[in-house]
Amino acid sequence: MKHRTFFWFILPTLTAMILFIALPIVSVFVQSLFVEHEQVLVVTENCGPFGCTEATAVDVEATEKLRADQPLGQFNGLGTYTNRSHLAFSEVGEAWSSSASFGEFWSNVYNLPFYSALAFTLAYTAVVTPLVLILGMAIAVGVNNLPGMLKGLAIFVSLLPFLVTPLVGSLILFWMVDSDGVIGATIQRIFNDPSLSLKASTALTWTMLMVYGVWHTLPFSFITFYAGLQTVPEDTMEAAQIDGASKWQRMIHVVVPHLMPLVSFVTLMLIMDNFRVFEPIVSFKAEAHAQSLSWIIYNDLRESGNPLYASAGATSLITIILVVILMTPVLIRTWRDFTRKSH
Repeated sequence: MKHRTFFWFILPTLTAMILFIALPIVSVFVQSLFVEHEQVLVVTENCGPFGCTEATAVDVEATEKLRADQPLGQFNGLGTYTNRSHLAFSEVGEAWSSSASFGEFWSNVYNLPFYSALAFTLAYTAVVTPLVLILGMAIAVGVNNLPGMLKGLAIFVSLLPFLVTPLVGSLILFWMVDSDGVIGATIQRIFNDPSLSLKASTALTWTMLMVYGVWHTLPFSFITFYAGLQTVPEDTMEAAQIDGASKWQRMIHVVVPHLMPLVSFVTLMLIMDNFRVFEPIVSFKAEAHAQSLSWIIYNDLRESGNPLYASAGATSLITIILVVILMTPVLIRTWRDFTRKSH
């Protein structure tokens, strides 16, 4: 394809990416460099028969004028990224110098809001992503080997979690693990402890959120791998069978290599999706035990009367950078496979 033809071919896509991806990211970065103006306060002195008293009030007119003159806010540079609510460089440095062990250091750092949210986000992504990949592949292989009459029903049942709205699905599980719910009441009976609650423990709350994440995301992995299984060359499978390869060996040496491009694709999608975990935390009302980076952004933007746009923008940019870092190994592998095949 000629360069001119290729340019006009990708121009619509390139234009859409610039308008709806690149420019919004640049706008968010610019906004993160400015902090909200402080309210202008005036002190008035009221004198009476028994003396004078001072009262502090907000000068609404001066505050509005200041915001109108500088709509982006007060320039703060990268200070928003390094303050206590985000990377907290000074607090982390103090914790490192004053801690006698790594456990003590991590305990101090974990108390910082950004790092506690980052810990849950990374743990959620690290647990849910491989489980969804492995279970999705297993279910796809199992359904593919079913008799033709049962395949349609099995596919429908496997896709049900994907059809349920995330908010509704998480609320259903939230009610089930309640002390009056099926799961919560059953656990209390098993351990003979009426006060046992899945919602009262940080570890159990994290587990519950991850179980929901696997349940809700699994259909995407399943249907993608199931579609890929339909393209596995029959002659290659028959040749491997004639050579004496078992089902497990054919799976490892024929099916999995054939599906590796799909594995890379699903991994990238899962990393991006799992790293922005948000709905389960709100639905489960689990913010006391689990906060994600997306939840921090939401919390900054819902500040009554004074949304923290700079803080939300800084967290958004950091989240994008972290997602790119996590995706880099998969992208490098994909690029190497592409260049190897092209040669």
